[in-house]
Amino acid sequence: MSIREAPTRRAVEVVDVAEIWAALAEVPDPEIPAVSVVDLGIVHRVDVSPDAIRVDILPTFVGCPAVEAIRSAIEDRLAGLAPRVEVQTTFAVPWPSDRISPAGRRKLSASGFAPPTSGQEPISVARAATCPYFGSRRTVLENAFGPTLCRSIYYCTDCRQPFEQFKTV
Repeated sequence: MSIREAPTRRAVEVVDVAEIWAALAEVPDPEIPAVSVVDLGIVHRVDVSPDAIRVDILPTFVGCPAVEAIRSAIEDRLAGLAPRVEVQTTFAVPWPSDRISPAGRRKLSASGFAPPTSGQEPISVARAATCPYFGSRRTVLENAFGPTLCRSIYYCTDCRQPFEQFKTV
C-alpha cells in the first residue's frame, strides 16, 4: 500500500489594492475619455479576496446611460488580476460632484467642459459658469438639460463658444 500525497497548492496571490486603484485610474469615462472613472470619483469601494475583486461604482445620476459601458470597461481592465471580477452599481450613498478630483477638474476643463462649481454656492440654475476656453464668467445658460442629465449647455459671450458644464450635485 502506498501513500499518495495530495498535490501541493500554490498560494493564491492577493492583488494589492493600490495596484487595483492604479488600474482603475486607467479606465476612461466612456463619454469623456480624457477623464478616468477615478478622476470622476465614481469608484465607491474596492474589495479584494484571493478569488475575487469587487468594485462598487456610484452612478453620477440615476439612469446614467454610461453605467453599463463603465462596468464593462472596469471588468475588462481588471480581468486577469483575480479569478473573478465583480462590478456592482450601488446607491448606498449619492454621488456628489465634489467627488471629482482636482486632476479630474483640470482634465474636464482641458477637454472643453466646465467642471461643476465647488458646491459651496447655493444651487441655482441661473448662476454663471466659467468658460473653459476663455476663462470668462460672462456666460449664459442656453439649456439646463444638456446631452446627459449631468450636464448643462452654456454660451460664452466673450469667445462666442458654446460649452457644457457638469451640474453641481
